[in-house]
Amino acid sequence: MNITEIHRLYLKYPSICTDTRNLCRNSIFFALRGDNFNGNEFAKEAIKKGCKYAIVDDKNIKHKNCILVNNVLETLQSLAKYHRKKYNIPVIGLTGTNGKTTSKELINHTLITQYNCVATQGNLNNHIGVPLTILRITNKTNIAIIEMGANHIGEINLLCNIAQPTHGIITNIGSAHLEGFKSKKGVLKAKSELYHYLNNHNGICFINNDDEILKKIDCNIHQISYGKTGKYLGEIHSITPFIKVRYRKYIINSNLIGNYQFYNIMLTICVASYFKISTKNIKEAIEGYSPQNNRSQIIRTKENVIIADAYNANPSSMIGMLQSFCEQEYDNKLCILGDMLELGKATREEHEIIRSFINKQNLNAIFIGNHFYSANDKRSFIDRLEFISFLKDNPIKNKTILLKGSRSMKLEELIQYL
Repeated sequence: MNITEIHRLYLKYPSICTDTRNLCRNSIFFALRGDNFNGNEFAKEAIKKGCKYAIVDDKNIKHKNCILVNNVLETLQSLAKYHRKKYNIPVIGLTGTNGKTTSKELINHTLITQYNCVATQGNLNNHIGVPLTILRITNKTNIAIIEMGANHIGEINLLCNIAQPTHGIITNIGSAHLEGFKSKKGVLKAKSELYHYLNNHNGICFINNDDEILKKIDCNIHQISYGKTGKYLGEIHSITPFIKVRYRKYIINSNLIGNYQFYNIMLTICVASYFKISTKNIKEAIEGYSPQNNRSQIIRTKENVIIADAYNANPSSMIGMLQSFCEQEYDNKLCILGDMLELGKATREEHEIIRSFINKQNLNAIFIGNHFYSANDKRSFIDRLEFISFLKDNPIKNKTILLKGSRSMKLEELIQYL
């Protein structure tokens, strides 16, 4: 069965499942493989539970509703690419070191006031998540917003060829996934693949006019700028507890924490204005958005105020949040910081930079994890369990606490003890 035939089948049963724990009846199951699983082994189970068909790449799987292909993942990607070509709509591709998910959520929250949008759910921004998002586009969709993540060079180019963006955003270039990118230059090369795709397909990019790195990317691409300078320009009004932005005659009272969120807000203003949404409606939409899942949330416990930004961390986002925390007008500040992962050979150096910044700013801090750990530092704990044990006899009270670390550190589990 070729892609045209599979697509025809998909239009008849327009729901994709990849996990037998979360199946939809009358859907198509794609038997993906991973390092520790083989979806082919669950294909018959998926059909038994209500899937109409299963796409498999193991010839030993025999069932009248199993469709054999050479490679299930490549078939999923090809199906999404074929599907995308059926729709002549704006597709916004969004990547960057930090701010991807917040910017995507803000832009979507604003555009849906006037358009029917499809946007990446959560952070499903990889070689599987992007095709699944594209396949949610229907005849009713006006605009798609596709978040693109990457941890190695060439991945953004792959995702662009699937999503075929007409518009693009690189939020910033920083230090993240250095294990795969090797250096910040590698990050720049990978992320700029989006600009190169747009340049080759007469696309448009929304660019931070204050970011010298982005402005130096060698692309003869049509640009629409935003920031403290540029076509759409604003300024920070205040940052405690949430950032407020002045734009034209308006003060936008966001629910976002940190002065670095200024650029996520200005990007949203830029994109929404380009798509003819009024400034009044933009302001209302931004003010109506509240982050979830420990992304810059303020949580008040019985004893403390916690700024929970524990969804993820890399050196760029860590420094950005610490700088903002320093500038915010809180008493009794405390930082609880977890390891930053996937930094490869730069791991030790990047963690030392954070420690040095903490010491230079004279911030009270507690460090959790192998990379931050120092046997000679009473502020260090090997893991969160050791720290939880410490808290039972040494409770923390009357503090404003910044909680930040990589996702796998699970620092959000500390909140109930603080």
